[in-house]
Amino acid sequence: MQERVKFSKNLLEVDCAAEVDKICGRMRHLLGNVCHRRGFVVGVSGGIDSSVSLALSVKAIGAEKVVALQMPERNSAAETLGLSAEVADCFGVNKFHEDITAILEAVRYYQRYDEAVKLVIPEYGVGWKSKIVLPNVTESAGYNIYSVIAQSPAGDTIKKRLTHEAYLAIVAATNFKQRIRKMVEYYYADKYNFAVIGTPNRLEYDQGFFVKLGDGAADVKPIAHLYKSQVYQLAAFLGVPQSICSRPPTTDTYSLTQGQDEFYFSLPYAAMDLCLLGKNLGYTPAEIAPELGITPAQAERVFNDIETKRTTTRYLHLPALLIDEIPEICGLRPFGR
Repeated sequence: MQERVKFSKNLLEVDCAAEVDKICGRMRHLLGNVCHRRGFVVGVSGGIDSSVSLALSVKAIGAEKVVALQMPERNSAAETLGLSAEVADCFGVNKFHEDITAILEAVRYYQRYDEAVKLVIPEYGVGWKSKIVLPNVTESAGYNIYSVIAQSPAGDTIKKRLTHEAYLAIVAATNFKQRIRKMVEYYYADKYNFAVIGTPNRLEYDQGFFVKLGDGAADVKPIAHLYKSQVYQLAAFLGVPQSICSRPPTTDTYSLTQGQDEFYFSLPYAAMDLCLLGKNLGYTPAEIAPELGITPAQAERVFNDIETKRTTTRYLHLPALLIDEIPEICGLRPFGR
């Protein structure tokens, strides 16, 4: 009987050259033989996932067949536009700048968001900034409740626990951003007869960290099978600018700077990758805990949180549900069948 490999972060190491060849070959096949399109559209944010997705697209079919879209709005981080331009220029693709602020104003996003925050912070208004956060999952065995952190124009900070009503209203409002950006991406896809690239990594895809019919919508998702740590490895191999490779992951959704760990995952991505990998490979919390520097009990809480997110976000992965069977089209089987 073969001895089981001890759990370690080395299990996340990937053969970048082989992986890039595999991904690019598959992208070419899907583009030409399944999607029947001429190129790829990639929404770029200056983050690692969209940058690697852009680099892979160029590697697969050439820069002349790839379009990069910059889609900031008035709450976007100051560095977003510069970094997204840098990566587009680095890989030599055509880039288009589409500021979505006016569209968000038209659907009353900013008003709806402020009204939601005012449910728990009545004084919130013009000039204020905010974000929503979760507690670290390893520090509490109870149910994690979101809080909103708001900063006044004078610099004073308030933190309030969100009611369920306020939380849902905030999320419903911010989801406008991802859905509007996807609408713009498909405009360019239709215009050039291109396919849309989705940019979630495995951690985000598995845990439902995307908006249904927003950033969750795409024709090809080239890195959804890769843990975020592996995406960083590919970034270095593909030559993604160091300014992007060294930038901490952010949501770039709220007006206050916010890391993905405080918004959704409750742990930094490197730790979450290891927890998800360990769970997927059948390791126990006690086996993975030493590698993360946490106790087995804390690792168990993370495992439970992973399973909870899988259950509660399953809806996001589902296609439109049919009442009766319809003969399959083009030999493609619906998701989950």
